[in-house]
Amino acid sequence: MASNTHQAVVTQAKRAPLEIKQLPTPTPTGKEVLLKNLWTASTPLDLHQADGGLLVKHPQVLGDGVAGRVVAIGPEVALVKENDFVFGFTFRSEKEKAQQEYVCAPENLLGKVPLGWEDRLAECVTLPNNFVTAWNTLLNLLGLALPWPKPTAFIPSTNPRILVWGGSSSVGQYVLQILAYYGYCNVIATASRRNFDLVKESGAAHVVSYDSLAADLKRDIEAGLGGIVDLVIDCIGNRDGSVQAIAGIAEAGAKVAVMLPVVVRDASENMEPEYAMEVEKVVRWREGVEVKGVRTHFYLDVSPYLEYTFSRLFTKASRTRVLTGRQDLFLASHLQPEIMPTLLAQGVIRPNKQKFVEGATLLQRAQKALDILRRKEVSGERLVWRVAQDT
Repeated sequence: MASNTHQAVVTQAKRAPLEIKQLPTPTPTGKEVLLKNLWTASTPLDLHQADGGLLVKHPQVLGDGVAGRVVAIGPEVALVKENDFVFGFTFRSEKEKAQQEYVCAPENLLGKVPLGWEDRLAECVTLPNNFVTAWNTLLNLLGLALPWPKPTAFIPSTNPRILVWGGSSSVGQYVLQILAYYGYCNVIATASRRNFDLVKESGAAHVVSYDSLAADLKRDIEAGLGGIVDLVIDCIGNRDGSVQAIAGIAEAGAKVAVMLPVVVRDASENMEPEYAMEVEKVVRWREGVEVKGVRTHFYLDVSPYLEYTFSRLFTKASRTRVLTGRQDLFLASHLQPEIMPTLLAQGVIRPNKQKFVEGATLLQRAQKALDILRRKEVSGERLVWRVAQDT
């Protein structure tokens, strides 16, 4: 059982060292699940919040990817039980944040770890936040059909020409794997040359180096796809590193989804980072290009308790349907509890490679991971580290 308090990693101020704060350990109510958080995976958002103060009120607990053991459940929980191992993207309030020893979140933000994966939680924790980002982007921002469960004979009704910028990134890998699963085969991705094999293994039909000259890059992308690009997923979200190049590629009629925030200026020793949230304004786009910023935290647009209750009204037959172009209660209630663990168990979705962050204390591991992100030392893998030391 959990103690009355537990350790959490929190920000102090912009660009200040992280610190440990003792927080009260919640008692789960309703459909809430309390888990002992064993592993987390750092994300660029941690750096944006710690260095740039993005959407932060200090002190703030960092992190949104969890993997651990259920230690208590609310009276209305139906999907998991005590001692189950779970993983999830939990992000909305302090008690759901990942960089703390105990996390309390509604059951629809968690998936049960597949049989045989209980000792592979460090791999599982690379999925939730960026798998959800990838699925939400393809479905709700770009309008691709992703029926669930996928009918055996499903073939996409259209075959759009798709560019994935940053194919070796965590989001990029999951975007490519989902596209491949659903039969979207006219896909090209950018990556550094050392990650070409990884990107092809994830599902890209073609890969080009993002550091090619702009004119060559546009030519090579259109040659690989057999025409101008229809859909673009920018998994990097950097004004000078990705957005500007994509604006030179996208023609009228294209849809572009860009991960937010857009990094306008990286942090340096003497200067704070600068971010933009209105991607349509950070560069000049051709007329007729539809540009959207990806805000994964908004994929839940109503109460999770209402979502889950509503989803229980669906018959099994009505659940098999093509979901496109709008937020859907079914998605919010089934993406993490059902779709994510099922695709992991089937081998459709493969965890990102991991780079383990070591340290004698929780604070040391958290600070070391943040420093590695700051120095941009990771490519094609995720920083994962232990949170609570014992199960």
